[in-house]
Amino acid sequence: MERAMEQLNRLTRSLRRARTVELPDDNETAVYTLMPMVMADQHRSVSELLSNSKFNVNYAFGRVKRSLLHIAANCGSVECLVLLLKKGANPNYQDISGCTPLHLAARNGQKKCMSKLLEYSADVNICNNEGLTAIHWLAVNGRTELLHDLVQHVSNVDVEDAMGQTALHVACQNGHKTTVQCLLDSGADINRPNVSGATPLYFACSHGQRDTAQILLMRGAKYLPDKNGVTPLDLCVQGGYGETCEVLIQHHPRLFQTIIQMTQNEDLRENMLRQVLEHLSQQSESQYLKILTSLAEVATTNGHKLLSLSSNYEAQMKSLLRIVRIFCHVFRIGPSSPNNGNDMGYNGNKTPRSQVFKPLELLWHSLDEWLVLIATELMKNKRDSTNITSILLKQKGPEQQDATPTPSFDTEGTESGEKLSIDAKDSKAYDAAGKQEACADCQDVISMTANRLSAVIQAFYICCSCQMPQGMTSPRFIEFVCKHDDVLKCFVNRNPKIIFDHFHFLLECPELMSRFMHIIKAQPFKDRCEWFYEHLHLGQPDSDMVHRPVNENDILLVHRDSIFRSSCEVVSKANCAKLKQGIAVRFHGEEGMGQGVVREWFDILSSEIVNPDYALFTQSADGTTFQPNSNSSVNPDHLNYFRFAGQILGLALNHRQLVNIYFTRSFYKHILGIPVNYQDVASIDPEYAKNLQWILDNDISDLGLELTFSVETDVFGAMEEVPLKPGGASILVTQENKELLLSGMPEIDVNDWLKNTEYTSGYERGDQVIQWFWDVVEELTQEERVLLLQFVTGSSRVPHGGFAHIMGGSGLQNFTIAAVPYTPNLLPTSSTCINMLKLPEYPSKEILKDRLLVALHCGSYGYTMA
Repeated sequence: MERAMEQLNRLTRSLRRARTVELPDDNETAVYTLMPMVMADQHRSVSELLSNSKFNVNYAFGRVKRSLLHIAANCGSVECLVLLLKKGANPNYQDISGCTPLHLAARNGQKKCMSKLLEYSADVNICNNEGLTAIHWLAVNGRTELLHDLVQHVSNVDVEDAMGQTALHVACQNGHKTTVQCLLDSGADINRPNVSGATPLYFACSHGQRDTAQILLMRGAKYLPDKNGVTPLDLCVQGGYGETCEVLIQHHPRLFQTIIQMTQNEDLRENMLRQVLEHLSQQSESQYLKILTSLAEVATTNGHKLLSLSSNYEAQMKSLLRIVRIFCHVFRIGPSSPNNGNDMGYNGNKTPRSQVFKPLELLWHSLDEWLVLIATELMKNKRDSTNITSILLKQKGPEQQDATPTPSFDTEGTESGEKLSIDAKDSKAYDAAGKQEACADCQDVISMTANRLSAVIQAFYICCSCQMPQGMTSPRFIEFVCKHDDVLKCFVNRNPKIIFDHFHFLLECPELMSRFMHIIKAQPFKDRCEWFYEHLHLGQPDSDMVHRPVNENDILLVHRDSIFRSSCEVVSKANCAKLKQGIAVRFHGEEGMGQGVVREWFDILSSEIVNPDYALFTQSADGTTFQPNSNSSVNPDHLNYFRFAGQILGLALNHRQLVNIYFTRSFYKHILGIPVNYQDVASIDPEYAKNLQWILDNDISDLGLELTFSVETDVFGAMEEVPLKPGGASILVTQENKELLLSGMPEIDVNDWLKNTEYTSGYERGDQVIQWFWDVVEELTQEERVLLLQFVTGSSRVPHGGFAHIMGGSGLQNFTIAAVPYTPNLLPTSSTCINMLKLPEYPSKEILKDRLLVALHCGSYGYTMA
């Protein structure tokens, strides 16, 4: 009866309190009933449930063994937290990770909860399992307002975690400026190292926290390395944190040279160094010039070490090229850096910017000196290193012997492996003793120096190129290669690998490549391909050549039933840069993607490009090669389709995709910009070429062939006669003019040339420079005049009828001379499509002749320097 009455009373109380249940008796069930109420800070409900319950408020539950007080502190449920504290909850109870409720309140910035916990004697110095205190948590998250309150209760603001890190360390790492200031104001040790010797400044620099580092340095932080010798500057450079490096240099100016010297450290990523120096160079013109000059000096020092045969070739070569690349990158992006095409630094201008190249001139001088000496030895057919050194010392003279390092030779062939260095003071001793044993074991001088000199040549080319507009080769460098042509060819004949390792300039400059073409063609095709692709993808991010784009819009969606037209449409709209990085193709209505689909796409398109239905290409007589269709205009979209065909072939080449198309030799020549001749007809119609050759080789006076200067062509089944020159259909081919038919006029008439020349851009016939030009033309040899004609028009022959009948890109186009503002060392340039010579306004006839001959002898076609 009593038991029934008790139950009835409990029910009555529950109904009065609008409750249908009471707290279960067991702690495990009860805690999960209370937890959602605590999280929602429903303190009244929690209070009622606890009022007549035996629940243990310190009961630890779950995997991490936390109490309801932890939950309240974590969620900011301040009313429930106070209730639990009044019920006897332990404010210093630690969960399985060692965290107290105060830790959790601090981590989440629960200010009111923290205050109440402190009122109930929460210990601020308790550490969790990782050694973190509440002050650490506030510092990690930058809770400065709460930190001000907490430090008043902290006995040691420099309490360390398990790694020896204080709150100041973590605040600096995360860049919380006001928190750092608060800790410093509270007496935190600004130079306290952690277990690995890292100070707060070290932590700030490790994450590029510029403002935090600035505060520390202004408050007297010391510049200290860790136990492994890694400095704050090392960390800044490794992360590419230019702004933080700037702050370090402001307080420790000596670190500027340290950064410059870091360019020699191959363990540091080059792009990070570039970022740092790029930022520093943008601060002021003087800073920009200082960086460039310093880099040039370091590059010069490394270059001279490389030229010393006692140095480590591989290390010095990499170091030199690395520094030069960084130098040129900074030069290009400097504050308001000009890009006007002038060969800056080498044009004689005494502007501040040209002076940054001055230190490098010592290196280029040594390079030139070496090549001249080797050329001298080649001429004498001598390979004795002693003789070369003697010549070098004699050429320098006593007053110059200390100006630049004299080459030293490493006797790598000796058993002892000792290094033999030759300079002015010990040359006599070497002459006496070296001839006996050392020279007998010395390698051939070309074998010893070729790689080293070629690496310096590559550095020279990079420096020259950084001063020119994109796609243009420095006239000075072209002149340099022409000057040392024999020696460089000797280098690559001895070791063709030099071409692939150091002579990338050949891929960028057709006129220079033509000089080495016979050597390049002799190399394995695989090696040449790798050389091409290495240069093609230089500087591009590493990635698979064909990959699935992240953006769905980058996928080329094409239709199989109209693959040529639909592909043309999507490619024309696509981003060219993205297409070069990677291609993804999907056929409409199909799910397949990947490299297999891309290969299939290229394969189908290669067949469609030469599909006669599009009238773009016609098959040659051999039945295997194709050439552009002269009647392609029958297709109203032929120009767009030709452009698309070029894009597809370019993308196939870029992504190493094979296409099943073979073009005629003459068309390949057109693509490469190489002039064609009548002999190229053989690749189109061998029988026709054979007949042309027979006409050249035999007297046709009495054969009655009745040939004219015209040709018959098949236009969709109808034969049409096309004149090869104005009125050509009425001009008979005779024994006297049959050379004219195929090759043009053999002699160049200067008077006819002058008579049919036009002037533009400020020049007139009576100008002094023009008079000098024609005087020089009169003085040229017949061969040089042919080179000049080739240089300007792309053809080495004058058409029948003389200069009045020279053809341009769109019909008859007279030889034209245009004025160009003069700067020292500037070479003439040309636009062959309009037969225009761009002639600088040279100050004298001698300079004009010198510059013109350099241009002519360095390339008779494709020469487009400005």
